[in-house]
Amino acid sequence: MRMLNTAAEREEAAALVQDRRRWLTLHGLPVPARADTPVQFREAQTLSAGLFEDGRLLACLIPERDPDLGWGQGPCLFLGCVHTLPGQSDDITRLITLWASDFAARLDLHVVRAEILARHALEAEPLAALLRRLTDTGWDLCGSGLGRDGDRVARLELPAEHRPGLRALISCQVHAPQPALSDRSNA
Repeated sequence: MRMLNTAAEREEAAALVQDRRRWLTLHGLPVPARADTPVQFREAQTLSAGLFEDGRLLACLIPERDPDLGWGQGPCLFLGCVHTLPGQSDDITRLITLWASDFAARLDLHVVRAEILARHALEAEPLAALLRRLTDTGWDLCGSGLGRDGDRVARLELPAEHRPGLRALISCQVHAPQPALSDRSNA
């Protein structure tokens, strides 16, 4: 896991996001309303990170510290704009989960938070299957509501946990995120 530092890496992340959006559309799944996410990954000022394996980008995300989510108590590591390469196994999500839990603990944060698009009831498929996979990997479902981008989301929390043995599996070259700017609205 490392920061996306070059224009080429940021462009690759933007392409991954576009591929994921197409995949969701082709499979009849909801696509986030926010259309500028690929642009956001292209911008050098966005401190984004990627999960790489043998030089191949498998996932990208924007880690933030203490964003104003309007839900959850206390400081957190927030995983924003998480996108995985379509057609890959759930192992990518599991690796991101393990890394995020360990990374938050190393930042002296107690919890990781994330939001997943949930336009329908949380019990409705295919969202229910995704939520089951996430809770099986350690995430806690904290209900639903409006997310930071105005979409209805499922709210997730993951306890931070030091995982010293993880470094043999996942190298971490992600910088500690700065506190999130409170320039976003939930409207």
